[in-house]
Amino acid sequence: MVDMTGTSWQQRYSASRIFTLRCRIADKPGMFAKLSDCLGRAGAHTGEINLVGLENEYKIRDVTVYLAEKKQLDKLLRMVKSIDGADIISVTDEILEIHRRGSIEVVSRVPIKNLTDLRMLYTPGVAAVCEEVKKDPATAWEMTGICDRVAIATNGTAVLGLGNIGPVASLPVMEGKAAIFAEFVGISGFPILIDTEDIDTFVETVVRIASGFGAIQLEDIAAPACFEIEEKLRAKLNIPVFHDDQHGTATVVLAALINAIKQTNKNPRRCSVVMLGAGAAGFAISQILLEFGIGDIVLYDSKGAIYRGRGENINPYKQQLAKVTNKNNEKGSLSEGFAGKDIFIGVSRPNMVSKEMVASMANDPIVLPLSNPVGEISKEEAIEAGAAIAADGRDINNALAYPGIFRGALDA
Repeated sequence: MVDMTGTSWQQRYSASRIFTLRCRIADKPGMFAKLSDCLGRAGAHTGEINLVGLENEYKIRDVTVYLAEKKQLDKLLRMVKSIDGADIISVTDEILEIHRRGSIEVVSRVPIKNLTDLRMLYTPGVAAVCEEVKKDPATAWEMTGICDRVAIATNGTAVLGLGNIGPVASLPVMEGKAAIFAEFVGISGFPILIDTEDIDTFVETVVRIASGFGAIQLEDIAAPACFEIEEKLRAKLNIPVFHDDQHGTATVVLAALINAIKQTNKNPRRCSVVMLGAGAAGFAISQILLEFGIGDIVLYDSKGAIYRGRGENINPYKQQLAKVTNKNNEKGSLSEGFAGKDIFIGVSRPNMVSKEMVASMANDPIVLPLSNPVGEISKEEAIEAGAAIAADGRDINNALAYPGIFRGALDA
């Protein structure tokens, strides 16, 4: 549902959970006002309200509520139970419902209305197509769906905001990405769940199935394994291989910064960045920002600043970053790293940044807390602390980039 400006109510209320409450309310003046008061005191924003039935001296209403987190629901239900003449019949989790039975399906592009259609689509007619492809394998691009088909390959070891949850638990994410492919650019995305953390096994699995796809999207694979997997697949395959957590994220971050820098009249070559998170996203963002011409970047991981000569928790990819970032070899704490910086980018964990850190930055700082579903600091807190521009992972999302990138790659 959207408001009069076209903004979704979920975005408007920064809600991560949506529930529909089926309420039984006494048919007396002021009763719904009591319910509405409970919803407000529980921190819920109210969406659609529908009268769905009458029952003796009661009205049955469906009330949609938007919550920042699920634990608010328990508080809300307890408060409603205290109202004499009102109770909750049922609670529907709208997010779970939209994913029930999966968010994608395979459907025929060709109508099968009669026996002739069936025989052309399948046997015996399909044999003619097979013979054409055998004679000239290049024709498979046009004679099959390879030209519009992408494998979304994951092992579920680094699902944003959830960590290593395994391949099956990550499937709703892959199905969601496939649904976006289908809806926005007409690409058939197929989730490929690979139950291994061994790099060579993962690579070999993708290589063996790659002939049925026009491109490979790597998703939610932990660093540093993701870097080696991508490198090996690019060396072995002659189709596009794209790690969305790296390159999709880097693309949307650069696009956002180009606009933010214009809005704040900053010179990118004089801008300094403090970045929290040195995994796949942090690595790729750093590379693209340096190519763009950003003055300097100081990255922080769980062990502190990444600098030349650091010995703890350093892998070859972080060593590579240390060579081209952090010009002054800063070694201080994260809070010290914020001082005087023009830009903050967070690709780490929720609630890691305070208003005091933002306040210590240069004038008119740009603050991008991109951790999902909860950012390193809220946009509202960042603005209160002095940020000129603040945007989170809902505003700056890979979904703005990867569909078009893959559509262009396949068409090219």
